[in-house]
Amino acid sequence: MFETIKSNLLQIQEEIAPCKPRIIAVTKYFNEDAMVAAYKAGLRDFGESRVIEASAKIANLPDDVKMNSRFHFIGHLQTNKVKQAIKVFEYIHSVDSVKLARSISEHAKEIGKVQKVLVQVNNANEEQKFGFSKDEVFQSFRQILDLDGIEVVGVMNMAPLGIPEEEIKKLFSEIVQIRDGLEQKFNCKLGEISMGMSQDYKIAAQAGSTMLRIGRKLFR
Repeated sequence: MFETIKSNLLQIQEEIAPCKPRIIAVTKYFNEDAMVAAYKAGLRDFGESRVIEASAKIANLPDDVKMNSRFHFIGHLQTNKVKQAIKVFEYIHSVDSVKLARSISEHAKEIGKVQKVLVQVNNANEEQKFGFSKDEVFQSFRQILDLDGIEVVGVMNMAPLGIPEEEIKKLFSEIVQIRDGLEQKFNCKLGEISMGMSQDYKIAAQAGSTMLRIGRKLFR
């Protein structure tokens, strides 16, 4: 598997050059061996979307992999899983409500942690996906930004599947504009834009993504 990942990683890096976003290896469908192979191939960021399963996998990793890797929660986070999530993940990409942000804040303060989070924006207004609409994020952002125990480091987005490339470009471009607008309105620095997956990472990188979440394109 190491050779496959190494080859796929090089191909991805060549395709998105000269852009150099952080590549998050999405390992939610892969075991610890795959994570170790990805680590040996040079990856240091891993994305998971199930708290309990991820906690078990991460606990079983070799110490050097655990110590030198960053773990990202990229799925929908239920409030009853927050307490466990903040013990495991350096980043939570999917803050999709003020209620969730408050829960993260409270649990992070309990253990003396400042949890890095990204606010999820659903600018395509897909009913089946979570996240703030374009208007909602501007209405709610101050409440999240002012919470103790969390550091808002950026925004996250998932483009709809199966839409034309030009539509994806428009949506990703709008996410960058939303990030810029939030920075300006709330006088804050949002350095991270988490957008782009296996099917649209090239478009995302060109649009200004700083974090690509890639699974099958790396491992298969």
